[in-house]
Amino acid sequence: MHPEDGPHAERSTNRGRNRKQVDATAVRDEGCAVLRTRAAYCMIAFAIGCQGQSEATDPVLSGEVANAVSPPLLSRTRPLMSTVFRIQVDAPPDNAENVVRDAFQEIERLETVLSEWRDDSDIAKVNALAGKKAVKVSDDTLRVVDAGVDVSMWSRGAFDLSWAALWGLYDFRPDSIKIPSADDIKPRLKLIDYKNIRISKKYSTVFLKKRGMAIGTGGIAKGYALDHAGAILRGGRVDNYMIFGGGQVQVHGRRDGRPWRVGIQHPRDPTTYFAALESTGASFSTSGDYEHAVFDGTGKRWHHIIDPKTGRPADKSLSVTIMTAEGIYADALSTAAFVLGPEKALKMLSRIAYPAEAVIVGADCKVYTTPKAKKQIRWNVDLIDGRLPNCKP
Repeated sequence: MHPEDGPHAERSTNRGRNRKQVDATAVRDEGCAVLRTRAAYCMIAFAIGCQGQSEATDPVLSGEVANAVSPPLLSRTRPLMSTVFRIQVDAPPDNAENVVRDAFQEIERLETVLSEWRDDSDIAKVNALAGKKAVKVSDDTLRVVDAGVDVSMWSRGAFDLSWAALWGLYDFRPDSIKIPSADDIKPRLKLIDYKNIRISKKYSTVFLKKRGMAIGTGGIAKGYALDHAGAILRGGRVDNYMIFGGGQVQVHGRRDGRPWRVGIQHPRDPTTYFAALESTGASFSTSGDYEHAVFDGTGKRWHHIIDPKTGRPADKSLSVTIMTAEGIYADALSTAAFVLGPEKALKMLSRIAYPAEAVIVGADCKVYTTPKAKKQIRWNVDLIDGRLPNCKP
């Protein structure tokens, strides 16, 4: 799970370790390697390059695209949903500015409905009434919760929408690291079970069966927002675009006459993109163990992707990149696949009815792909016995 989404890192729960167990002076921050928030990849080549260490850092065109004959690229950013959203339009039509503004306004509207950090949001109301009564919610909330339960079922709990019972246990800010003890985690784990989320499509209600339960939409709401923003862009005849938000990317159309290319970052080398996938219409999400990661005095890596069954950082993968048609599923599936590990993740993706492609770097640095991704992938490095070079678990 990814609890980094929120106004305070203290609430970003899927992280790891008791304050007493950590020598803060011996901890070094490895988060924010590229465009922060869960980004184990960014747009490169025919799309965008990555630089710097924060969401506010502007992407730059790679040398292959940034030349005098390339068409103009309209780029606008806005802080929303506790992250920074960026919309880039290739060869923008005359109405592009207005349409992009409308797309941002839609993301802002969804934030008021789906944010667990706003007391007046649907999600906050559902959590406040856990174990007491069902809450009537908007169509948007119903869709997001329903999709979250879908992925929870598909992954058999590797992704669990009710992970938010862990809120407040973790803090990965370098100056105030807090990791819970096993005794702190144990009672919270009893509250994590997607099977206790009840949805009524007939009455548009959501009910959490146990008091103390909580759902967190940070791992799925941003993808839904990208879907809506993309629909507005296309509806306004802005056909060639890239949207980045919270570590997710959605592309449509072309950049400089060619498909947009999404580069996948080496999980141990932020300066290297070991491979890339191209698309004229898809959503991408990467989960990586280097994002929001710190090391304790013993050299152990602690990161923010928590296995909801143990309450501790998942350790079967280094990174997972998912490509799907819809952003609403890309993010949750990348988390689920990361927690499951390569073999179980590929089995899950082959079993479910929803089409999704994956590039997975296992804990041993070996690279795994779904069949379609294997045909589409463009390698930038030579693998050594199927493993990434310069890679240490």
